[in-house]
Amino acid sequence: MRIEEETHAQRAQTHALNRAAFGRADEADLVDRLRADGLVRLSLVAVEDDEVVGHILFTRLPTRVDGREVDAVALAPMAVHPHWQGAGVGSELVREGLARLACEGCEAAIVLGHPGYYPRFGFSAALAAKLASPFAGEAFMALELAAGGLRGEAGEVRYPAAFGIDAA
Repeated sequence: MRIEEETHAQRAQTHALNRAAFGRADEADLVDRLRADGLVRLSLVAVEDDEVVGHILFTRLPTRVDGREVDAVALAPMAVHPHWQGAGVGSELVREGLARLACEGCEAAIVLGHPGYYPRFGFSAALAAKLASPFAGEAFMALELAAGGLRGEAGEVRYPAAFGIDAA
């Protein structure tokens, strides 16, 4: 298996993968809306024998802490084909994506995800708690990709309209 940046030619496979992984079209449609709005920062796929078996998307997420703009991304969605779930594909996608973003100077990543899964990569609900958002609680997590990326007392994230979420 190899991890690579998604190509235009792989988009139909990625769409089908997201539908299969989630058992519905919502996440696949979200990916399409985020692309259409030009918000994609990084889209990676896991490929085995020319078949897309995993996908992760990172999009620009307007974020401010103590009045300072933070170069942040939303991690959403991350999908693995049902036959490949539990084989470490998702973990490889998350690690590779975060490493690439850190190298590009991205300061923080935000996820609304399973609280038993994302903390293994360093995501923290406590770090996200100071960020005003439509979300709260243990599933709303943040990770600094640069030291001090989210330093400060209080902040906010503004999910773009493509997410279909009311702003905080």
